[in-house]
Amino acid sequence: MRITILSLFPEFFDSPLSCGLMAKARARGVLDVRVENPRDRATDKHRTVDDTPYGGGPGMVMQVDPLARTLDSLAKPGRILLLSPKGRPMSQELARELASEEALTLVCGRYEGIDARFEELYPVTSVSVGDFVLNGGEAGALCLVEAVARLLPDFMGKQASGDEESFSRGLLEYPHYTRPEEYRGLRVPAVLLSGDHARIAAWRREQSLTTTLAARPELLAEAGVEASDLDFLRDLPRRALGRNLCVALVHHPVLTGERKVGTTSLTNLDLHDICRVSRSYGVRAVYATTPLADQRALAESLAAHWVAGEGGRGNPDRSEALRLLRVVPDLAAVRAEMAEAFGRPPLVVATSAKGAGTVTPGRIAGRLARQPVLLVFGTGHGLAPEVLREADETLRPIRPFADYNHLPVRAAVAVTLDRLLADHG
Repeated sequence: MRITILSLFPEFFDSPLSCGLMAKARARGVLDVRVENPRDRATDKHRTVDDTPYGGGPGMVMQVDPLARTLDSLAKPGRILLLSPKGRPMSQELARELASEEALTLVCGRYEGIDARFEELYPVTSVSVGDFVLNGGEAGALCLVEAVARLLPDFMGKQASGDEESFSRGLLEYPHYTRPEEYRGLRVPAVLLSGDHARIAAWRREQSLTTTLAARPELLAEAGVEASDLDFLRDLPRRALGRNLCVALVHHPVLTGERKVGTTSLTNLDLHDICRVSRSYGVRAVYATTPLADQRALAESLAAHWVAGEGGRGNPDRSEALRLLRVVPDLAAVRAEMAEAFGRPPLVVATSAKGAGTVTPGRIAGRLARQPVLLVFGTGHGLAPEVLREADETLRPIRPFADYNHLPVRAAVAVTLDRLLADHG
């Protein structure tokens, strides 16, 4: 494979490309890496490659012409990649895709960026190595070169080494040990000394699953796992963030069909489905609030049928879900119960299909690790303005950029819990 790097600082690559496996691969002809400086293609005596931005503003912008001249001079540019924050996230999957190419050209920007017309003139694929700020594209280019090179045939001594590394199969790698068998009282796991290759393989698989669940649980959503892996993961201890989360379904004060503040009736389906969803995600409790005594009596009768009555005996799963249900007059009662149960008041997070919200699901998921959270949903046409005002935060709406955003409340609860807790919460 040939990789050409376009950079204003070619010396940046001297050392990384001249040591270890990279140097050996280049010496054997497995990988041909060349660095071209666009400054060498500048046409003025000062070898200018940048200029001030049109429209004003700080910094300089790389001119398109030196880059274009450099790119046009390449006999075999192959796929053109621009290291850029807006690009496709770098991943092992992308590395495998790029490793199948005969040639790559990596374009490293500097300063405030590259004249936008460059991407209009050439078929450029943007690639990002992470959500952080660097001085230019060179460090990202090095990451990409190494990730791709390791996948080339004959780059590593044993190809199996690459097959078992982190991310190769969507999981983090298992822990490694070498001599001595004991160091400062810590022994190598006995299974690794057993000589039983089947047991060792099984142990390594379990350790890989355990490490991934503990350190990067979000990877499991896309990892290739089998039913036996899921059985193993199900028995592992994990952060049960849902234990700090309660859901409140408010029937007053809410907006009614006339867009007036009023009271709605409890709905059997809402209570069933929200309890089932909440039980699936490990939520601590579901509160139905209504000031109407007859409505509270109806909800309690319904719950009793499933928890302690005939319904529960015929459907234990439904009974387990309905055990989460609490019926109270208002949100003040919910706050009081949660404060007593947790020993501190909850963070109250209201939901609405309108506005921009004051907090994202990711930030609330982070807060769940530290404090109890009450997630408040409104029936009818949503929570009344005073409920939104009194909440500590308002969650960003589901589908905030869409032209239609009218989910039923039980669907909104399901989507919101999945965004907060996902499969691993």
